[in-house]
Amino acid sequence: MTITVNPFTDDFAAEIVGVDISKPLDDTTRDEIVAAMDTYATVVIRGEAADQEAQIAFAQAFGGLDAQNGVLTTDIKRRVREELTDISNLDEKSRMLDLADRRRLFNLGNRLWHTDSSFKRVAARYSMLHAHTVTPEGGETQIADLRAAYDALDDAMKAELEGLVAVHSIFTSRALLGFEDFSDDERAALPPIRRPVVRVHPGSGRKTLFLASHAGEIIGRPVAEGRILIRELIEHATQPQFVYTHTWREGDLLIWDNRCTMHRARPFDEAKYKRDMRRATVMETEAADVHAPETRNVA
Repeated sequence: MTITVNPFTDDFAAEIVGVDISKPLDDTTRDEIVAAMDTYATVVIRGEAADQEAQIAFAQAFGGLDAQNGVLTTDIKRRVREELTDISNLDEKSRMLDLADRRRLFNLGNRLWHTDSSFKRVAARYSMLHAHTVTPEGGETQIADLRAAYDALDDAMKAELEGLVAVHSIFTSRALLGFEDFSDDERAALPPIRRPVVRVHPGSGRKTLFLASHAGEIIGRPVAEGRILIRELIEHATQPQFVYTHTWREGDLLIWDNRCTMHRARPFDEAKYKRDMRRATVMETEAADVHAPETRNVA
């Protein structure tokens, strides 16, 4: 394939033309997409909606996929294949979820700024979200450039952040919304994880913040002080100059690099419109440390 990269800005978000995700992906094209991701962190490939098998095959060209899709596993029937995460307001029979449904209440957390799978021992590298049914209004996806956000920090803050480690947990972000309806098995499967607040992106060599609503503690600081710092950094990183807003078309494949971005879903009328999105998640290769609860700081 011959591809063309059309940037939306100098170094953040771009459209890639010339890729059909329903067709086998050759190594040269894959490497060109990786190079575009290293520069722009977020790309959109437009086309027709592809079936599950094609989406999975496309994603697997970039690495191993998440083998633990879905946090809610107790009494949950899947609508899509296990290699995909169901990002929709639909049940296993493709009916719209009741507004009080446990799955829908959990999914409200996607409206918080977050990084996919930062709460897992192996975090997400690329998220590849594919649109099958989109809403006529609302439902956009916003992505924040954490490289540019880091660059914009003053030297004193950069020095303060150097070496800091945050604790990430899916239960932290959902507790912000008052959602605590997890089974014992679901809680046991996802212990808290330690991750650096600043990292160097391996593809671009740029320093970047690594943030998420899943982060609720800074190791070595009182809980309250750590949470204030995390909140201030998220507010800084999500200023309009750092954010790309994607308005969906059916068939879009939006790819973002979780190692240097945050994202969130925007609301839509869930009682009126179906929204069918399916995410393939290409994972990193190194596991993070599990946070021992007994070392937790008390404010």
